Amino acid sequence: MCSRGKLCGRKETILKLCAQSYSINPCRADGIVEPKPFENIPGPKSLPLIGTLYKYLPFIGEYNFTKLHTNGLMKLKRYGPLVREEIVPGQQVVWVFRPEDIAEIFKAEAGLHPKRRSHLALLKYRKDRSKVYNTGGLLPTNGIEWWKLRREFQKVLSKPRNVVDYLEDTNAVVQEFVQLCSREKPDDFLPLLSRLFLELTCLVAFDVKMRSLSEEEKNPHSRSSRLIEAAFVTNSVILKLDNGPRLWRFFETPLYRKLRKAQNYMEEVALEMVTQRNQDLLICRKQSLLEEYLKNEVLDIKDIVGMACDMLLAGIDTTTYSTSFALYHLAKNISVQEKLRSEASALLTDPMSPITAETLKNATYTKAVIKETFRLNPISVGIGRILQTDVVLSGYRVPKETVVVTQNQVICRLPEYFDEPNSFKPERWLRDSNDKLREKSVNPYTVLPFGHGPRSCIARRFAEQNMQVVLLRLCRNLQFTWSGESLDSISLLINKPDAPIKLRFKNLHA
Repeated sequence: MCSRGKLCGRKETILKLCAQSYSINPCRADGIVEPKPFENIPGPKSLPLIGTLYKYLPFIGEYNFTKLHTNGLMKLKRYGPLVREEIVPGQQVVWVFRPEDIAEIFKAEAGLHPKRRSHLALLKYRKDRSKVYNTGGLLPTNGIEWWKLRREFQKVLSKPRNVVDYLEDTNAVVQEFVQLCSREKPDDFLPLLSRLFLELTCLVAFDVKMRSLSEEEKNPHSRSSRLIEAAFVTNSVILKLDNGPRLWRFFETPLYRKLRKAQNYMEEVALEMVTQRNQDLLICRKQSLLEEYLKNEVLDIKDIVGMACDMLLAGIDTTTYSTSFALYHLAKNISVQEKLRSEASALLTDPMSPITAETLKNATYTKAVIKETFRLNPISVGIGRILQTDVVLSGYRVPKETVVVTQNQVICRLPEYFDEPNSFKPERWLRDSNDKLREKSVNPYTVLPFGHGPRSCIARRFAEQNMQVVLLRLCRNLQFTWSGESLDSISLLINKPDAPIKLRFKNLHA
C-alpha cells in the first residue's frame, strides 16, 4: 500500500470494476473509458495474399457474395455488433450492426464531403474515356469533384415542382402497364416491370418516350431491351469487380469486358439523346430537367451524359426490384392489399381518375406499404463509407480511411428493433390519434433505403412518386395473388428478387 493508504486502494478497486464493466481497457484516472484498439475488433481470420476470399469460394466457403444479408447475420451472431474483415488483402472493412454506431458514422462526416469505395471499375472505365466523361460521375466520384457535380444536378432534382411536372406522363405510362397486367399472364412479371421503369426513367433522363411497353420494343434486339440488359449486366458485375482481386486494373478480365460492353451501349444512347435535345433546345415547348441541365453554364454535355448514364444505371433496377417486392408482399397479404385498395378507391373515385400531387399527398397507407417494403427488402445491404476521421464504434477506435458498411438489411429484421420483424405490417409506420408511431420507438438509422445525408439518392423523389402511382393504380383496378415461391434477395449492386415474380391479376372492372 502506498503512502495514500485507503484512498489509493479505493481508486485501484474502481479502475478494476470499470475495466470489468466495459470489458475493454481499464478506465483512466479521470474515469474516462479508453476505446479498445482497432486490431481487437473480432472477425473472420485473414490469410496472407488471399485475405478472407477463401470463405466465399463456391461449395467450400461458408459465405456467399450473392447473400450478403445472410453472411451478415452469421457474422453478427458469431462476432458481435462490430466485425472486422479483410476480404481484399490490405483493405480492412468493418461491418456495423448497431443503429447507434451508424449514427456516429454519419455524425463524423458532418461538414465533410462523404466518401465511399464503390463502383471502382466504373470509375476506371470513365476515366479511361475522357473524350466522353469529365469525371467518374456521381456514383464513384469522391471529394470536391463529386460535390461540384452533385450541387448542380441537385438544384434541379430537389425542386418538388419539377418532380410533379412528370405526373401526367407517368399516369399515361402506368395506365398502359395496368392494361397489360390485366391481359398478359407471363411466368415472370419482372421483365414487364423493367420495361415500365425504363420508360419512366427515360422520361426524366432524356425527356423522351421510348415506347418500351410496345410489342416491337419487346424484341431482344430493340433499344429498350438492350438498355435493360446493359443496366442489369452493370449492376450484376459491380460488386464482384469491387470485392475480388481487382486484376482488371492491369488487364481486361472477362468480367470487366462485360462491364465495358454494357456501358458502351448505355453511353451510346445517352450521347445520342442528349446531343439531339441540345440541338432542339430552341424549339422545345416545355422546360424539362434535361433542358435545365443543358442551360446550366457550369455543366457541359460530358457531365450531362454521365448523369444520364447514372440515372439509367440506378433508376431502372432500383424501382423495378423494389416494386416487385412490394407486389409480392401485397399479393401474400391480402388484408393489406385490401386496405391499400380502399385508400386507392377513396382517392380515385373513378378507376380512370388522374393521380395528382394532392392524391399522393393523401396516400398515407400507400407510403406506409412502400416503407415497410424497404424495411423487409431494402435496395442494398447497407451504406458504405470511407471514414474521414477516427470514430469510436461499440467501444473500439476505428481509424480514418477505414471502409465501414452498415448492415441495415440485417438489423431491420431483428426483434430488438421491430415487433414481429418478419411480418409485413405497414401499420407500424402509421401514426395513431395521438400523433405517435404505432410501432415501438424506431431508431431513425435502422431503415435507410436511399442512403443518408448529402450522398443520399439524388432521384429519390422520382423513385417514390413512380412507386406510389404504380401501387395506387394497380390496386384501384386489379386484384392480384401470388403463385410462386417465397422470395428472398440476391445481393447485387441493387438487391434483386431471387425467384420469378409470379403474379395472377384479376380485373375489378371487367
